[in-house]
Amino acid sequence: MCSTVEATRVINVLGQDLRVRIRPGTDGAVPLLLCCGIGVGFDVLQPFVDAVDPAIEVVRFDVPGVGGSPAGPVPYGFPGNAYLAVRMLRKLGYSRADVLGLSWGGGLAQQMAFQSPRFVRRLVLVSTGTGSIMVPGGLRVLTKMLTTRRFNDRNFAASIIGDIYGGTARTHPERVLRLLGDDMRPASRIGYLHQLLAGAGWTSLPGLPFIRQQTLLLAGDDDPVVPAINSRIMSRLLPHATLHIYHGGHVELVTDTQQLAPLVTSFLTSDH
Repeated sequence: MCSTVEATRVINVLGQDLRVRIRPGTDGAVPLLLCCGIGVGFDVLQPFVDAVDPAIEVVRFDVPGVGGSPAGPVPYGFPGNAYLAVRMLRKLGYSRADVLGLSWGGGLAQQMAFQSPRFVRRLVLVSTGTGSIMVPGGLRVLTKMLTTRRFNDRNFAASIIGDIYGGTARTHPERVLRLLGDDMRPASRIGYLHQLLAGAGWTSLPGLPFIRQQTLLLAGDDDPVVPAINSRIMSRLLPHATLHIYHGGHVELVTDTQQLAPLVTSFLTSDH
């Protein structure tokens, strides 16, 4: 029987403090690292953590400048954040890990898989694309995404949340608003800028054929931010990809866990 008590700590990696939370799983199992979307701390992923198989050890962390992790002296970019993440996991005693990335975190997950192929076992990419070279969402949607006001002004967030995230955010906006409440530890202004800069000029497109890990791609059919066509393109370029288009929007991983958590669990625990 594995414990469901989660331990939160601060890990110092190369002088950078990182807030980390671990939900213990079965001893010896490969842990799952969760990489969050832009602008929010790892608390937003709690519904998914609660829904995924309790036998899987789950590790979450805040990238520099987000949640409980202070901003670094300079932007780390995706390569720097990927290096920090692997060093953090090694410091925690892990020799391998599966990695799930949601939205912006999907870029980080791809970089980790490419940069540390022997460390990353399997890859789950949710509502994500290939960076600066991808099929973008609408201009009005992207403009709304650029401001941190949606994390700090609840009325403003309520007025745009359906347009940004689609899916559940259109039909049940209160669910997403609860996730983006005051306790979700939004990014600092400098942290948010650093995350934006990480994606500027970065693309995984030429590197996808060299990502050899088994990869599960999850994309919503109503995602205004990252249209599902991006996952279809990625599935053609990744050598070992499984694509699943689900009914919903950008954040169904945490608003419709009953639909997506079993898919992730099955992928991570099956024999490939």
